[in-house]
Amino acid sequence: MRARPASSRVDFGLFLIPEADNYHELTELVTYADTAGLDLVGIQDHPYQRRFFDTWTLLTALAVRTSRLRWFPDVANLPLRNPAVLAKAVASLDIITGGRVHLGLGAGAFHDAIVAMGGPRHEGRDAVLALGEAMAVIRAMWSDERSVRVLGRFHTLDGAHPGPAPSRDPGIWLGAKGPRMLALTGYAADGWLPSSGWAPPEFLTEANKRIDEAAATAGRDPSAVRRIYNVSGAITDEGVDRGFLEGPASRWVDELTALHHDQRVDGFVFWPMEGEPFDQIRRYSEQVVPAVRAAVTA
Repeated sequence: MRARPASSRVDFGLFLIPEADNYHELTELVTYADTAGLDLVGIQDHPYQRRFFDTWTLLTALAVRTSRLRWFPDVANLPLRNPAVLAKAVASLDIITGGRVHLGLGAGAFHDAIVAMGGPRHEGRDAVLALGEAMAVIRAMWSDERSVRVLGRFHTLDGAHPGPAPSRDPGIWLGAKGPRMLALTGYAADGWLPSSGWAPPEFLTEANKRIDEAAATAGRDPSAVRRIYNVSGAITDEGVDRGFLEGPASRWVDELTALHHDQRVDGFVFWPMEGEPFDQIRRYSEQVVPAVRAAVTA
């Protein structure tokens, strides 16, 4: 596996849960993150969860309160979001925030819950095909063409008028796990969004190979596909070490630095699994992030 050059940019961010009874704490967290040197905020998208805000509404409300953080749904639930309208929402917020929005996109899980809200049940090959068509629709809606057409089985455009265009290309990052989804990521996406809960380091090794092979087959530079890793765990006190992503700040520094160099991870989006969230996020922002940045450039 190739090591990253020392000049590679590494982004650090937070993963937020859009709990409707937690808005005040969410605003405090992003206000802190905006001044603490973090780069990204991702918000999960599960519209069928009755205790959750709508992700895009919350993302917009929080993004306009900040001045430097970049924002993305982690990941948008495609079966419940029309891709042409989603493209317009992303472009609109990108303009409003001065180019601080990315699009994380997924094929959708929890199929029964999606169907219960009136969404389609796309599984297996159909899910991958629908996602690929949606990406074509979104990119067409971000173009400067006067009229666009995309002919697909699941998603189409028939003479739609794109606009407004985003202030810069937001990119599409896929939450991909299976072989077909990983191949689609390498073939057509701008980034990959795995999560440590289902993608341990050994999975990253094999998945990176699939992405790279698909990118090369498509004539793309594999390094153009950014890897943004959702990391959930606990930053413990010194002397308390329970293993991967469950140890003191010094262990986190070593692990994230190794993931960057060995697995070519370009960014880390953190959410604590235990402890007081604000304390954990301070440890991440003040003890882990600066040390990893220094190690990467050393």
